Amino acid sequence: MKFIISSSALLKSLQKISGVLSSSSTLPILEDFLFELSDDKLKITASDLQTTISVELSTDMAENPGVIAIPAKMLLDIMKTFPELPVTIKVDMDTQGIELFAGEGKYKLVGHQSDEFPQIPALEDTHTLILSSSLLVSAFNKTLFATGNDELRPVMSGVLCEMNEDDLTFVATDAHKLVRYRRADVKPGTTTSFILPKKPLNHLKNIMPDDDEVEVKMEYNDTNAVLTFDDITLTCRLIDGKYPNYEAVIPTQNPFKLTADRKSLLNALRRVAIFGSKSTHQVRFKVTGKELVLTAEDIDFSSEAKERLTCSYEGEDIEIGFNSRFMQDMLATLESDNVIVEMSAPNRAGILLPEQADDDPEDVLMLIMPVMLTQ
Repeated sequence: MKFIISSSALLKSLQKISGVLSSSSTLPILEDFLFELSDDKLKITASDLQTTISVELSTDMAENPGVIAIPAKMLLDIMKTFPELPVTIKVDMDTQGIELFAGEGKYKLVGHQSDEFPQIPALEDTHTLILSSSLLVSAFNKTLFATGNDELRPVMSGVLCEMNEDDLTFVATDAHKLVRYRRADVKPGTTTSFILPKKPLNHLKNIMPDDDEVEVKMEYNDTNAVLTFDDITLTCRLIDGKYPNYEAVIPTQNPFKLTADRKSLLNALRRVAIFGSKSTHQVRFKVTGKELVLTAEDIDFSSEAKERLTCSYEGEDIEIGFNSRFMQDMLATLESDNVIVEMSAPNRAGILLPEQADDDPEDVLMLIMPVMLTQ
C-alpha cells in the first residue's frame, strides 16, 4: 500500500476528524486513524465507539489499495511540522510497518491491523432532512452551552432535535437554564424527535462551514444519526430516553419587560461579577423606572460592585437575582443589538429574547432560573 499526498491537505483532513479521538479509551485501536486507500481516494476515519467521523480526500498517486490503522498522535505531531510538500506513505501490509517520506526526511512507525477498528453501523429505515450548514452552526452555538453534565440524567446532556410539519426545534437544558431554538423556514413535513449527544455536536460546530450554500444531509433512525457535508461523514449514536417536557417550564405570563443594549449589559455583568460570590455567582438586578442597577457582593472577602444602566422598562419595580455566569453565556451567545428580559416575580424564571424583526427566521428563547437573594 503506497500513496503520495499533499502535506497540508492531509493535515487539514486529520485535524477535521481528530476531535473525536478519545485519549482515555480502554481500546488502544481508538487512538488510531483508520486509513482506507482505494484507486485514487483516501478515506480516513476516527472513532470513540459512540461517534465515528470520516473524511475523504484525493491522492496524487496511489497503488496497492489497502487498509491500515495508524497511531493518531504521532502522525498528527509530525504532520504539523511540515511545510507544504508532497508526502509519500508506504505500508508493508505483512508487518504493518509504515514509512513516511517528506523532503529529505524518512520516518518509520508501526501501524495496527484494521480488523479491530469499530465498524460504522449500517443504518436501516432512515429518514432524511437536508439543512444548510449555517443553520446547524447557529443552532449548535446557541444551544450547546445550556446542556447539562449530570451523568444520572443523560438525556439532558444532549440537544433535543424536534421536528414538526412546519418547523424544526433544537432544545437544551440543565434545569437551571434552557434554550429553545426554532426555525419556521424549515418544513420537515414529519413529526419526530431524538436527542443528539453533546460531544459530536461540539466537534461539528467547529468544523462545519458557516455557509448558507453548504448543504448538510441529516439521516436518522431510532438509534443513530448520520450528518454528511462536503467531504465529511459523521455517525453518532443517539441518546436513549425521554426528554423532559420543556414547554411546561416556560412561563407564558411575563408582564414585566426590560429592554437593554446587549453588549452594554454583558460588559457590565462581566465587571460586576468579578466582585461577587465565587460560589453562588449571584448578581442582583434591580429595575426602577428606566434604570437597571446591577449589584454583586462577596461578604467573605468584603468586595462589592454596583453599576447603573439605562434601559427601557414596562412593569412594576422588581428586584431579582440571577446566576451571572449563566446570564453572561446567554448574552454572549445572542447576536442582536438589544435584548429583552421578561419577568413576572423574583421567584419565577426570567426569559431572554433577542430584539429582532418579525420576519427573522430564527426564533430564539432562553430561560434562566432566578437565585434566591441573600439579604
